[in-house]
Amino acid sequence: MTERELDAAGITDPALRAAYSECRRLNARHGKTYFLATRLLPVERRPAVHALYGFARWADDIVDDLGRDTSPGERGLALERLRERLMAGLRDGSRYGDGVRDGTENGAPDSSRNAVGDEPVVRALAHTAHRYAIDHRHLTDFMDSMRSDLEVTDYPTYDDLRRYMHGSAAVIGLQMLPVLGTVGPREEAAPHAAALGVAFQLTNFLRDVGEDLDRGRVYLPADLLAAHGVDRDLLQWSRATGARDPRVTAALMAAADLTRGVYREAAPGIALLDPVSRPCIRTAFVLYGGILEAVAEDGYAVLHRRAVVPRRRRAAVALDGLARVAAARVRARTGRPPSAASAAWRPGWRPGRPTARPGRPAVAAERAHGEAA
Repeated sequence: MTERELDAAGITDPALRAAYSECRRLNARHGKTYFLATRLLPVERRPAVHALYGFARWADDIVDDLGRDTSPGERGLALERLRERLMAGLRDGSRYGDGVRDGTENGAPDSSRNAVGDEPVVRALAHTAHRYAIDHRHLTDFMDSMRSDLEVTDYPTYDDLRRYMHGSAAVIGLQMLPVLGTVGPREEAAPHAAALGVAFQLTNFLRDVGEDLDRGRVYLPADLLAAHGVDRDLLQWSRATGARDPRVTAALMAAADLTRGVYREAAPGIALLDPVSRPCIRTAFVLYGGILEAVAEDGYAVLHRRAVVPRRRRAAVALDGLARVAAARVRARTGRPPSAASAAWRPGWRPGRPTARPGRPAVAAERAHGEAA
């Protein structure tokens, strides 16, 4: 993490700065789309977003990537230890960092430090949760969904999947709201924030059907698949042989349509955010929507290869976001309210189809990101 971000956020304790830096590293390495959008936030808010992502990634890695030879029971124990450290950290979150010394080397009390252990993601998350008064239920609901990934391998109906996604995705949007800020009551923006978290995860489920199948999981609802004559066996056959089947393509197209509907639920929430946060979320909205476009353009071949948004398109979206950041800062300095065009979502603008047409977009976007304040 840049020293500038930590300084702007008022994070002075060395151990806490190191914890946030580790979370930023996880975001940069694994959450490229998420990380790109985060760079458009005001500099002082970025560490909190990195902390939220870093913890979620850490837990997800326990579930999926702890080691091929690790049993579900061992993963469950590791996840339970993380939960215990999380709860200890949340209990003592008010005593972490910010230069406050409690008679220990790193600013955290001995009892909390021992409970949290050497998990920097927990330390950073506990501090963020306290600073932004994030509802602890959003964090424990997330852990519940992570636990279910060790036990549940498919979902009979979309309703069943939505119950899982409350903890795995919707609460991520709700955790973000206090960091992003809103222009009105937070509860008005909350349903849209939750829907956006779900839309992002549905997008990932569609893109990663093949990889999830290799892990023994099918996240696409069984009733949606069955409506097109598809079941797990057919998915596995297609994955193993590399052969295409029109029934599978039809089911994946239906899943994409379902996901676009959730994006439409989420879209009105962008205008309810603090104006300086809107470019970040709008950019994430368009970039994740671009994954759906890439899946379609690749003929829904997600069982055989991962769809990728072209670098040029990503750069164009990023430049559009940077222009919106600059405009938001001008409005903040002059006190002018945002125009209707800039505050509201344009329904006719399809995700993944940015309007910016920069020259040499990839180079320009990378340079601009390096200079973003």
